[in-house]
Amino acid sequence: MLKPPPAPSPIDRISVEVTHACAKACWFCYNGSHPDGAEGWTPDELVDFAADCALEGVKALSLGGGEPLQYEGIFEVLERLKGVMFRSMTTNGLLLKGTRFERLIAAAPDKVHVSVHFPERTAEVKRAVRLVGELQDAGIRAGVNLLVQRSKLAAAAQAATTLRDCGIDPHQVVFLPMHSHDDTPSPQELAQVAGSKRFQSMTCLMGCAISPRFASITWDKRAAWCSYTQAKRPMTALTHRGLLEALDGLGLTYCGASGQSNLARR
Repeated sequence: MLKPPPAPSPIDRISVEVTHACAKACWFCYNGSHPDGAEGWTPDELVDFAADCALEGVKALSLGGGEPLQYEGIFEVLERLKGVMFRSMTTNGLLLKGTRFERLIAAAPDKVHVSVHFPERTAEVKRAVRLVGELQDAGIRAGVNLLVQRSKLAAAAQAATTLRDCGIDPHQVVFLPMHSHDDTPSPQELAQVAGSKRFQSMTCLMGCAISPRFASITWDKRAAWCSYTQAKRPMTALTHRGLLEALDGLGLTYCGASGQSNLARR
């Protein structure tokens, strides 16, 4: 007897880790990416999956990792999905130069965000500022993902000020709270770092909960309601239906600092 299809889903945004490789190998990486990380997606698989999702109403695809510029097929994927759905990419920026920069511009992603993982490192902040400027000069919308740790609030606040002073508007910056460790800032602390009444962050900032509009898929093709949760399930088919089936009945595992999971309800 055939299994009935899962209930319709309002998912309109998906995030896909294209590789588990990243030369930066940050100790706090939520998925443990490292320089020798594997690639689980072929370009054909990723393009076909994204195109099938687009036919079912998914409007936006975010490509990450690992470091997507270490994925050999990144430019092909971006080029083939042009006009199919909104294509964004998050990069640490280390490889965003020379031929790779030229190929990225030619692939014309709709948006690129450069990550700042260590706001206390002036060189890293300056690199992000420079790359955002170069991308914008080439006609690509760009911004910064700024990681905020409770133990480094002052450094993050200074980095945010530097970004503003260098002409990067607040709407171009996403303030990301540290996850998976007891160094997670509160919403109030994040707002202080942002220095603005209005700032961009994750939808889960005020409380851990499933967003029915968003789904994440790992480099080894497991689906989850969040990029950070450990509650993940393998996809049996690389299709929109396969995604919904993997998500059906799947919960979340809270990943922030102890004692903050119910912060929004206090």
